[in-house]
Amino acid sequence: MFSHIMIGVNDIQTSKKFYDAILATLGHAAGKIDDKGRCFYMTPTGILALTKPINGESACHGNGTTIGFAAETPALADAWHAAGIANGGTACEDAPGIRSGPAFDLYLAYLRDPDGNKVCALHRVAK
Repeated sequence: MFSHIMIGVNDIQTSKKFYDAILATLGHAAGKIDDKGRCFYMTPTGILALTKPINGESACHGNGTTIGFAAETPALADAWHAAGIANGGTACEDAPGIRSGPAFDLYLAYLRDPDGNKVCALHRVAK
């Protein structure tokens, strides 16, 4: 469904350090900076991009917005969370763990990136 997600950030290098760390725990390569100063994480199924806003104003987080990353195991979600905190992120929501629903259980770990964007590692738990 999605081709890419672009996140507005205020400091490309600070954000690149954070996203390089959390995405490495999930097996993704470090981001590449293009000639316009944007950072891209390319995968076979989509692209994550970091950019300073083109209108010249400061980046701000979207209230109610969450960007989710698939984690193959709860241990990888925990490693993702720890890497994020160690690289400028802050914990938010509940501690990493299982959230039960009527149809499925999810193992979730939430962070705010250095610009306040809410990101999540998600593992689908078999019922």
